[in-house]
Amino acid sequence: MFHALKPVFEAIAMAKVGASAEECRDFGYLRREDGISMNRDRLVADAKEAALSLVRGGYKPLAATWQEGAQTTQIKVLGEQFLAGAKLAIHMMLRGGYASEYDAHVGRKLANILAGGALTSPQLVNEQYVLDLEREAFVSLCGERKPRNASLTPLKPENPCGTREIKLHKSHKNVLL
Repeated sequence: MFHALKPVFEAIAMAKVGASAEECRDFGYLRREDGISMNRDRLVADAKEAALSLVRGGYKPLAATWQEGAQTTQIKVLGEQFLAGAKLAIHMMLRGGYASEYDAHVGRKLANILAGGALTSPQLVNEQYVLDLEREAFVSLCGERKPRNASLTPLKPENPCGTREIKLHKSHKNVLL
């Protein structure tokens, strides 16, 4: 299961985005059976048709409310088994110059969520437990002051993310593309 979580962690930590539906499928953001709308003007109509198709097929939600679902949905987490590997990956990115100290700090919070916290062994937890870990990390990050030198651009000169900085007039901030 560690190998299944590794690409998920990397995609989130590296803020990977898909340029197309197929690329999103490759990243695991979409399933093979998920539909896509090629025409932006058809998004609502396609979504409505998908919902009506589910109703015609007899779909019934597993829980009456999202709160009930969060209490009953079970998620397998790896605990320390995943957390140790993720922390090592973060350390290597930091040492290699691919992440700032702040990026590493946020990455460790993300790793803790995906691991299910510092559990000693893999186990099933309910969705509410994971949501609580997310909320705890989010609130703690909101209460912290982001360092001024924490930037979106990689620290390596070869710039592996392909971003570039546009210099503007001195009265404006520079823009990353």
